[in-house]
Amino acid sequence: MNAKQPRFPTLDRILGAIAQLVTRNRRTLEARAEFQLCGPEEVARIAHDLNLTPNELTILASKRLDSAAFLDGLLAAIGVDRNKQPFNEPALIRDMQRLCVVCDHKRRCGQELDAGTAAGHYRSYCPNAYTLDYMIGRGRGSAATAPTTSTY
Repeated sequence: MNAKQPRFPTLDRILGAIAQLVTRNRRTLEARAEFQLCGPEEVARIAHDLNLTPNELTILASKRLDSAAFLDGLLAAIGVDRNKQPFNEPALIRDMQRLCVVCDHKRRCGQELDAGTAAGHYRSYCPNAYTLDYMIGRGRGSAATAPTTSTY
């Protein structure tokens, strides 16, 4: 009795997406629980190592693990190669990721990336826009002026 199971491709895609969402959320909850096991001294040490305050580290640790995922998509959309100067500087990417993690425009960013319009519109919503424009100019050897520092 080897009856073939009917295939439902749309349902399979939906169930696959739900499974990915559950897995991603489980990993985020596990990471948060692990962070909460750290004592105040350990949090302070980790924060110091990352050049953050303990409060900033706590805020970042409360976010989803993939909170900075759109940064790579945006860099690709505007033609930036992370393996080339000046975008291969770990401190620069880490600072940009920090802003991406706490950004309030993730939905728009995702929509713009999906639509292929992010390169033309990111300046109107991305907290990294000034840094990106400055670093792109620096990478091309232009005499761009330094952006103002933004805080989160």
